[in-house]
Amino acid sequence: MFTSLLRLETPSSLIRLGFRFGDKGTHSSRTMMFSELQSLLDFVPGDVAREDYEQAVLEANCLGKQTLSTRKLSLQRLSELYALDPSVPLFRVMRSLWKSNPDSQQQLALLAALCRDPLLRLTAAPVLQTPAGKEFARQEMTDALEAGTGGRFNDSTLDKIVRNASSTWTQAGHLQGRARKFRQLVRATPASSAYALLLGYLQGVRGQNLLACDWVKVLDLDELEARERADDAKRLGLLDIKQSGSLIDISFPKLLTEADKELLHGAD
Repeated sequence: MFTSLLRLETPSSLIRLGFRFGDKGTHSSRTMMFSELQSLLDFVPGDVAREDYEQAVLEANCLGKQTLSTRKLSLQRLSELYALDPSVPLFRVMRSLWKSNPDSQQQLALLAALCRDPLLRLTAAPVLQTPAGKEFARQEMTDALEAGTGGRFNDSTLDKIVRNASSTWTQAGHLQGRARKFRQLVRATPASSAYALLLGYLQGVRGQNLLACDWVKVLDLDELEARERADDAKRLGLLDIKQSGSLIDISFPKLLTEADKELLHGAD
């Protein structure tokens, strides 16, 4: 799980689209901060500049933080996870889907955070490979993080990352419970499915392979279910599907700008 993304050599096109790579991640100190993100995006109108998000957090204190230092830190962490910049395609598309699809918000936030936090990506396989209804084994997440980071974290830091990541997957709906967490399947929406398919597309995945890409698996979809959600997304105008025999073409004419397409064309 996520081998296709983890093995990439941080191509500049993906970085410009909003993906983040490296050996650091926000989950060493925070979760995906869903409630804070929701408060911020509910407070700020959709078509605004980066500076408007900064003003909302620092001056309007829309997150209700007691001190300026905690506001600044919250803004920094949210920016790491989501960019909060309409010039970044990953955030712009997530933002465009956010308000009109409230049932999708947890899944949209998780997908965006996975794009931008290498530590969180390392925790995907242990969670997603846990069968529905089974207790989640924290040690498997610890082992995956230790292997993926070359053992550079001490035990206390690893434990903190595991706690934060487990909380993120709980906020997203993949885990439930407090001290003991159990795996549950999420119900993908047309909007979150469109976003997941778009992420695979940005990576260079095309055709039928998009319906089985890692991002789709984050939403607990198999290929048949992914096609059904893609058809739903098409009816909502979120993507386009063309099929000729066994060949399928999925594109995103309304979610990607011409600048995005030029960047992708240059990376092909």
